[in-house]
Amino acid sequence: MTAVTADADDRWFMGHPKGLAYLAFTEAWERFSYYGMQTLLVLYMVHQLLLPGHVEHVAGLAQSRGVFDMLYGHGQVLSVTKLASAIFGFYASTVYLTPILGGILADRLLGRTRTIILGACLMALGHFLMAFDVSFLIALVCLMLGAGCLKGNLATQVGSLYKAGDNRRADAFQIYYLGINAGVIFGPMITGTLGQKIAWHYGFAAAGVGMLISLVIYLTGRKHLPPDAPRGAAARASVKADAGPLSRRDIASIALLVLLLPVLAVSIVGNNQIFNGYLLWAEKSADLQLFGVPILTTWLVSVDSIVSVATLALMVWFWRVWAKRFPEPDELGKITIGCFFAAAGVACLAVGSMIGAQTGQKVGFGWLLAFHLLNDIGFANVLPVGLALYVRSAPKAIAGFIVGLYYLHLWGGNTLVGWLGGLLEDMPASRFWLLHAALVGGAGVVFFFVRLLFGRLLLGQPAQPDIVAADAGEMP
Repeated sequence: MTAVTADADDRWFMGHPKGLAYLAFTEAWERFSYYGMQTLLVLYMVHQLLLPGHVEHVAGLAQSRGVFDMLYGHGQVLSVTKLASAIFGFYASTVYLTPILGGILADRLLGRTRTIILGACLMALGHFLMAFDVSFLIALVCLMLGAGCLKGNLATQVGSLYKAGDNRRADAFQIYYLGINAGVIFGPMITGTLGQKIAWHYGFAAAGVGMLISLVIYLTGRKHLPPDAPRGAAARASVKADAGPLSRRDIASIALLVLLLPVLAVSIVGNNQIFNGYLLWAEKSADLQLFGVPILTTWLVSVDSIVSVATLALMVWFWRVWAKRFPEPDELGKITIGCFFAAAGVACLAVGSMIGAQTGQKVGFGWLLAFHLLNDIGFANVLPVGLALYVRSAPKAIAGFIVGLYYLHLWGGNTLVGWLGGLLEDMPASRFWLLHAALVGGAGVVFFFVRLLFGRLLLGQPAQPDIVAADAGEMP
């Protein structure tokens, strides 16, 4: 990938180029809208959209419902809760497939800047279309396509601000990540309050306004961003000149990275269930009071994001201190540790549910906080470190393609989350969360043995400094 970099002496924004400020705030408002809408999605479907008087008006749902029944209900008609979970799983997983389309569109046709602008417009349109029952599925399609145009392309522009040897790049992505989490903190809090306290459509409208603000910030800062890389024949010629043939070691590394994608998908089911089954379970079974103050269900996503920011900073500091006295774990080691922490976090929900069932009381908020703390420590050592592993292990000839493949585990993980969420109706909550803890812990065991058997294959290659990407989901 050829990137046109900004002036290395540009240190206007916290020692970084001005372009980073515009990109960080663009992403913060985009995540505000994205996670604000996603936090409302399942609750909105269960409490309004899929109920009689509304569900009949959703264009295309009657025709597509059979597909959801077949994929998620094994041919049986899904209940309202299970259908909502299925739709959420399809949406949340497809969002991680569309970036492949967005990358192709940027590389071969429109360029990165125009693709980002198109994506922002599609996402804003999707949020506003959520105001009408009839256009619900059309809104989801706009949001999935829009997110695909934005995801990856914004992050790539962040990387393009720096030359290959500029050590500020890693710090830049930490700042960029803080922008992501700022959006995740305030998005669910504001849209959730409007949606649950006033009307669902007010929450979706607020998400749309946030997306428009994101677009305005991006357009304002265009002159501070690097020009788009070459496209079409020029890009292919550049890649051909830089890339050498794949060796047998390269092919083996690629095969192992592909085989690890399902394991990564399983490792995130506890974390990504936060937007689906966790909200429905907490609304019904948890004592939602923080220090004696009642909180809305949707605010739990903001609580998680606050804890996530704190634990990310904590883990960065911890590993730096640890490295002064002891060998720092490699990427596979950190991912293994992260899986075990995340599994322990989900197990807290299982224990809290078990105690609640025995006492007849709602699950104490302390169990929820313990889940968020342990799970987010795990998140800090799995998702961003997993991306670093794929960047490090990717052969230079197809490094961009391998990084694109990495996002497929988020598609698989969210698909699994949608299917697992429907089980909340069929089993006790304690078993539901124990199942998630076992899956995440099992992924950690697999990574432990992968490190023992294949660690030298994956970790023996140097990092590729020119290929950098980041996300919240993803964070978030």
